[in-house]
Amino acid sequence: MKIYLALISAAAFALSACGGQEAAAPAEQPAAASEAPAPEMAEPASEAAPAASAADSAQAAPAEGCEVVVSSDDQMKFDKQELEIKKSCKEFKIVLKHTGTMPKAAMGHNIVISKAEDAQGVVSDGAGATAEKNFVKEGDERVIAYTPLIGGGEETSVTVDTSKFAEGSQYEFYCTFPGHYGMMHGTVKLI
Repeated sequence: MKIYLALISAAAFALSACGGQEAAAPAEQPAAASEAPAPEMAEPASEAAPAASAADSAQAAPAEGCEVVVSSDDQMKFDKQELEIKKSCKEFKIVLKHTGTMPKAAMGHNIVISKAEDAQGVVSDGAGATAEKNFVKEGDERVIAYTPLIGGGEETSVTVDTSKFAEGSQYEFYCTFPGHYGMMHGTVKLI
């Protein structure tokens, strides 16, 4: 029942955001607002898992098989249900692409990784955070890594320190945009 209500809420929010031509102006405003706190967003990501800076990413390519591209869309779907991370990778890069067209304010997506048992709590606490905080509670120690929130046509990435994964534990990846978890989640498997 909770998932059903969350999906209805998300659909109502999305429909109200794309009701007419005037919806484009508010979409630009949050984008400008999200640019200002960019340094602030980088800090929580680095606390959760060391994320490579743009310069580091360009210079140091991930090792063979230590990167995955995950696509998301306006229908609240990831194109992958499982991420396989090789134990031999010291770092694992996750690239998130939003192939839809809706703005971040209406249909934003991110990828958050935590232990499976912590996912619901991370999602609930993230709903209290804002879009500017990527719907991730600041300093949440349950979060292993997360990407910034992106809208249609955008791309982002995060580099995960694989030493944060413990043998025998279950992990999930998911979107923390309010109402998305019900359809946008999968497992993280160490191979």
